Amino acid sequence: MNHASSSSSSLSSRSSSHPLAPYGWDARWEAEFAPYTDQGCVPGRVVRVDRGQCDVVTEDGVLRADTAFVTPHDPLRVVCTGDWVAVEPDGNPRYVRTYLPRRTAFVRSTSSKRSEGQILAANVDHAIVAVSLAVELDLARIERFLALAWESGAQPLVVLTKADLVPDPVTLAYLVQDVETAAPGVTVLPVSAEQGEGLDVLAAVVSGGTAVLLGQSGAGKSTLANALLGEDAMDVQATRDVDGKGRHTTTTRNLLAMPGGGVLIDTPGLRGVGLWDAGSGVDQVFAEIAELAEECRFHDCAHESEPGCAVLAAIDSGALPERRLESYRKLMRENQRIVAKTDARVRAEIRKEFKRRGAIGKAAMEAKRGGLR
Repeated sequence: MNHASSSSSSLSSRSSSHPLAPYGWDARWEAEFAPYTDQGCVPGRVVRVDRGQCDVVTEDGVLRADTAFVTPHDPLRVVCTGDWVAVEPDGNPRYVRTYLPRRTAFVRSTSSKRSEGQILAANVDHAIVAVSLAVELDLARIERFLALAWESGAQPLVVLTKADLVPDPVTLAYLVQDVETAAPGVTVLPVSAEQGEGLDVLAAVVSGGTAVLLGQSGAGKSTLANALLGEDAMDVQATRDVDGKGRHTTTTRNLLAMPGGGVLIDTPGLRGVGLWDAGSGVDQVFAEIAELAEECRFHDCAHESEPGCAVLAAIDSGALPERRLESYRKLMRENQRIVAKTDARVRAEIRKEFKRRGAIGKAAMEAKRGGLR
């Protein structure tokens, strides 16, 4: 064995036996952290952030640290749950020196008029989208969550919670099929945390990595989190019978180790899920539309009224549901507006496209008037 292979094997062995290994510490993180080891800093993973401070799990336990040194004007570069950080070795208070480069990041647009991005979780391997079967399925909302999940770099997974409320297996199978149609390439699991159904499959899928739990209030996220964690780590509140919604049980993003391996980040219920530069994520959710678009006569086909449009032909034949195209258009328009606010080139392209369509409409109107003479 050569020296390089020996060093790599030794590094991997040390990291696998490291006290932080249950939280995802590995040879790559150890190599990334090496410069800060030389500076005497302590490695740790952020398990919670609130009011400019964070709880960090280190090899010596959980400590409280101040993030004042890592508070740039860019809200996407603040310390967040799931980050691996370098903490100063001593002091009162302790300070986070920096965070290591993120492998993945789950980002949404804020509801403010400034349209800033908000980072929800970092270094996530699996994005679990929890959807309650206690209310009617909202496929468009599921597609929105999945677009953000794909864009983050994590592998999405849709969990249909409260499956015990749909006792008829045929009805349940149809609901699963409806979600699978809206989630190409994504595993869809019906789960009942109350009865323990489907939990073993879910735990096996997310074990050994970092999973973030996403969904609206009342989707059963906290109950699901408790089932995966094997303890009542999260408070659970009853949902309203009227609309199936609940209050925000979880108010902060918390990272906790699962007994079967891996860690789980629970998040507050998300009322608004705005896209943030998620163009490739939208394409991934609507993969069949992107595939059909390659067969369109024009490479810049908008799939509206152009001749030779393969997407519209698929709708006419029934191969593509019209709802899917409408949802795709809506998310693409929204994402384009967000990107345009920070990208002058995109703004110019949008103006150019508006002028092009306006010219086409004007020409069509003049031709129509000419035919009436």
